Amino acid sequence: MAAKPSTTIARKARTRAEADFATWLMMAKLGSFDTLPDNARKVLDDYRARLDRMSEIESKAIAVRETYQAYYSDMGGTGDAPEPEPRTVRDDPPVDNVVRFQKPAKPKPAPARPADRGARPTPQGGRKPVPALLIFAALVAIVVAWKFLTR
Repeated sequence: MAAKPSTTIARKARTRAEADFATWLMMAKLGSFDTLPDNARKVLDDYRARLDRMSEIESKAIAVRETYQAYYSDMGGTGDAPEPEPRTVRDDPPVDNVVRFQKPAKPKPAPARPADRGARPTPQGGRKPVPALLIFAALVAIVVAWKFLTR
């Protein structure tokens, strides 16, 4: 087994190779083949040439492997790039754990008592809000009292 730094480099190189190849392939399909870098064009040309001799999956695997090896050595990996560990296959049937997005249900208001009909609803804390006019009147009273007391 490879040393820990080599496996870290290998994992990063493999992820980057898979992502780059998918990006290059999509760009080529969208007609941007000429804007790709030289190494990407070479990989895609080799990929297309192999499609005549083998299936798309095999050709893609070889193209990703070649890109992975190049990235592994560029990132400082020594020797041949290690094979990635195969993903474990479970015998369990796949579980559908996707949950559809649902907006939270609006809370239903409590049934109103006859005495509360027509009154404003109280906020969460249970205290009624103080009207702005009452606050303004209290401030005016404080200012008048202050002026009266300081004379």
